[in-house]
Amino acid sequence: MSLPPPPPQPGWRLLGFSLLLGSFCFALESVALGNSATDALNILLIIVDDLRPSLGCYGDKLVRSPNIDQLASHSILFQNAFAQQAVCAPSRVSFLTGRRPDTTRLYDFNSYWRVHSGNFSTIPQYFKENGYVTMSVGKVFHPGISSNHSDDSPYSWSFPPYHPSTEKYENTKTCRGQDGKLHANLLCPVDVADVPEGTLPDKQSTEEAIRLLEKMKTSSSPFFLAVGYHKPHIPFRYPKEFQKLYPLENITLAPDPQVPDGLPPVAYNPWMDIREREDVQALNISVPYGPISVDFQRKIRQSYFASVSYLDTQVGHLLSALDDLHLANNTIIAFTSDHGWALGEHGEWAKYSNFDVTTRVPLMFYVPGKTAPLPGVDEKLFPYQDPFNLTSKLMDPGRHIVDLVELVSLFPTLAGLAGLQVPPRCPIPSFHVELCREGQNLQKHLQLRDLEEDPHFLGNPRELIAYSQYPRPADSPQWNSDKPSLKDIKIMGYSIRTVDYRYTVWVGFNPAEFLANFSDIHAGELYFVDSDPLQDHNVYNDSQHGGLPYSLKP
Repeated sequence: MSLPPPPPQPGWRLLGFSLLLGSFCFALESVALGNSATDALNILLIIVDDLRPSLGCYGDKLVRSPNIDQLASHSILFQNAFAQQAVCAPSRVSFLTGRRPDTTRLYDFNSYWRVHSGNFSTIPQYFKENGYVTMSVGKVFHPGISSNHSDDSPYSWSFPPYHPSTEKYENTKTCRGQDGKLHANLLCPVDVADVPEGTLPDKQSTEEAIRLLEKMKTSSSPFFLAVGYHKPHIPFRYPKEFQKLYPLENITLAPDPQVPDGLPPVAYNPWMDIREREDVQALNISVPYGPISVDFQRKIRQSYFASVSYLDTQVGHLLSALDDLHLANNTIIAFTSDHGWALGEHGEWAKYSNFDVTTRVPLMFYVPGKTAPLPGVDEKLFPYQDPFNLTSKLMDPGRHIVDLVELVSLFPTLAGLAGLQVPPRCPIPSFHVELCREGQNLQKHLQLRDLEEDPHFLGNPRELIAYSQYPRPADSPQWNSDKPSLKDIKIMGYSIRTVDYRYTVWVGFNPAEFLANFSDIHAGELYFVDSDPLQDHNVYNDSQHGGLPYSLKP
């Protein structure tokens, strides 16, 4: 494979959607000198795998997430942030380049955008070119072909990214079953002392991230540290003590566990990766719609929540270390996820859809001196919070923004917050442009001005739109519906989410030309948020007889 040369110093595509709506020391010595190190803010970017906003700071009264809640209390939190495609590699490449999937042309796991689409700059690359030491720990880019088997090195990182040595055990037989044997299960609470190497990937990532922070403490260069956590991605392999936080008798089912009557078959994802796990195979569930037993549904939800609390402790240890190293006063912290995860809603599990439950993600920014006062000499903003301390006080919720935003906004927002020049908006098309952005700069939300004095400062919320999309190989669910390879994509579901509704149209798609045919409509979905917040009542067919929202009419 011929790679493009490293890009020079810093100098959506709207095809579908416009038709819908209009070495370490060496690295320290050799970084570029584009930024003044004396006043530059560091960046800590925390990316979580498959985390929906099931967190205390998002109003979940069951989930114990005190450390993330504490971060939220000092941050600006976006209540309605959406990913552009609900699957790992496409979403990560999208928000790390600031381009939508129709621009990166990555809808699966099987291509590298620099060769397949365009030599697009990434967030860490931009910071690297502006004098930052850029470091990657854990799952930041999706590993494999989609990041050139190198996490986009050397373009994005000052030295080779770190991956935990125990990642290789995630999908192996390390889950002890009731028969006493080891299995490759979906539900996998473990005794950490008994697993290979006596540790888990996210623990290792936290330890490495803290080690890097300690080194950077004495560096004259600003740093950009991205830390990617695996949990709550399946398998739910986490320290078994976290199950105690979630007794099964306290676990409820999803509020809408049935497949909706009006759901087009093309919109349904058959959660094949879950079916491949040994404990799920033993249930002999029919494909594609066969429901999981109520008892096992509760166990899945229990393990997801337990995995979230385990993740929370790792975030807590990382942020506490940042505090201890006196870096909290000059480090911006961004926290997000690549996409959500269905926990039985609409009779679905996992991601692979356009529903809110799979596209909505947590997103928050801590900016020293802006979202919270600078910590005093002996003050700690992020002391570790024990999720097992059930008497701990509730956190101040911080400042919440209800406007709809998108993950493609991460690039311009981080650049702006750090004082770098915000990349320009992308032209259409932009395959030839190395540095541009397709997302909004969210900095305006951090100005903290009196909105009552200037009600137009943030614009009209009814004009805000979040775009998502998802590919399918066929009109009905089949074995590769969740993760079709590019060559097998026959249909693309383009979805827009506004403050009032979610509207999705499934249209013919030519994978050889990367073209959607909006004259070839296979199915549609329309859900009104106020009357149908769970998106269970599809009124698309009704809308074809005069009920289409005004903004969607031709």
